[in-house]
Amino acid sequence: CTGKLLSPERRRFAVEHAQQCGASERNACQLVHQPRGTQRYQPTQRNDEDALTRAIIALASQYGRYGYRRITIKLREAGWDVGKDRVERIWRREGLKVPQKQKPRGRLWLNDGSCVRLRPERLNHVWSYDFVSTFTHDGRTVRMLNLIDEYTRECLAIHVQRRINSNHVIEVLADAMIETLTDTDLRQEMIAAARDRVNRDFNNRSLIGDLAGLYTLALQENNAKPI
Repeated sequence: CTGKLLSPERRRFAVEHAQQCGASERNACQLVHQPRGTQRYQPTQRNDEDALTRAIIALASQYGRYGYRRITIKLREAGWDVGKDRVERIWRREGLKVPQKQKPRGRLWLNDGSCVRLRPERLNHVWSYDFVSTFTHDGRTVRMLNLIDEYTRECLAIHVQRRINSNHVIEVLADAMIETLTDTDLRQEMIAAARDRVNRDFNNRSLIGDLAGLYTLALQENNAKPI
């Protein structure tokens, strides 16, 4: 029996396991704080238990964001005379859970003010940077600036320092652009645009860089083809 002994059913399995190892029922029940009457109780199963279980599983599959209370309402609408306590018992027995809502990812806004997240379509199309903090053996903080290409998932730069300011970010971006991009004019345009964007990000304490918008804007200004 794995997990915490929080339910009578789990305690019942624990007592049975202890009895198989040679312990008496009285001692095993005292050990897990299980009343002997509860241990000896034989639950009765209704004739419609299997059909109700199948209906609950079917509704849970159809309505993935519904919990057992809303599933109970759906069952009543379908003609089942059932209470939420019984549905909850079957719900827990079958291991049904409502999936947690995922946090929305940080958006990469375009420079034209639109609210469209630009998806990477090719190499050097969208770059992202973020910070990671940790501690050294002496308790001091060390920060790492990570720059990646979202299309290839390649790490373009890792900058490690005790403190990282906007100038450090601009230097890392500029070095990565010089090493990665081939068009000189395009590099200069992107570095200048990146400097403005990083300054705005640090003022807003935002840690996501819109290299995608900068790259697209530079391509439009220079009439260049994507690299």
